[in-house]
Amino acid sequence: MSEDQEPTRYRTLFLSDIHLGTRGCQAELLLDFLKHNEADTIYLVGDIIDGWRLKGGWYWPQTHNDVVQKLLRQVRKGVRMLYVPGNHDEFAREFIGAFFGGVEVLDKAYHATKDGKRLLIVHGDQFDLVVQHARWLAVLGDWAYEVALWSNLWFNRIRRSLGFPYWSLSAWAKLKVKNAVNFISAFEEALAEAARRHHADGVVCGHIHHAAIRDINGMLYVNTGDFVESCTAVAEHADGRLEILHWRLTAEQQKASALQLRSGAKAAA
Repeated sequence: MSEDQEPTRYRTLFLSDIHLGTRGCQAELLLDFLKHNEADTIYLVGDIIDGWRLKGGWYWPQTHNDVVQKLLRQVRKGVRMLYVPGNHDEFAREFIGAFFGGVEVLDKAYHATKDGKRLLIVHGDQFDLVVQHARWLAVLGDWAYEVALWSNLWFNRIRRSLGFPYWSLSAWAKLKVKNAVNFISAFEEALAEAARRHHADGVVCGHIHHAAIRDINGMLYVNTGDFVESCTAVAEHADGRLEILHWRLTAEQQKASALQLRSGAKAAA
């Protein structure tokens, strides 16, 4: 996408697990994403600010402040923005029902898609037994995840220097370790069942950093992923169709990569 090209406009954008206040937050990529993607309505589906990490030591570079300002500018331009806090930004749950800079804070929300689906919007930590009943274990797991991200940072710097693409240790572990796979499956089924109890057609959530759009027992399950490793969001198109947007590269890098692939294909032909 060139600099003078208009942003892609969607009916709705769903973002979660940004984790502002941590070194793992991909604020630069998120700023680029917000520059090139806009919507009439934006849902912030929890863990936008990482209060857990900020309690242990303040980390707030300018880019993290820029993300907040960019989102608030969207509100000033007329975008409807709803914020459903998660476990890492649970401090915001004290302000349920309030508006901050035009952003509405809700415990949960319901979204009607253009094609008539009613979707429950929750972060999802309410359905994580570790978070609910073993807080110390959740905090320990969060610390281990931070260590994995730090290890990934240096590992991938070496990979990039050798011409290899980004590779995620934690994402690999989630999909390979049996207990992690079982947890994801149980989490997804619990959220789908929650949507059924709320007389909805599906659910949009975050929390487990694993983007997905799929049917579970007749319920639409949508997970936005995160902007720490996978760098994903979910968009609703004008016709109600939902799509996972991947943004591990900036728009300019995506364009350069596409040109390189086309050039390679032509050379091979």
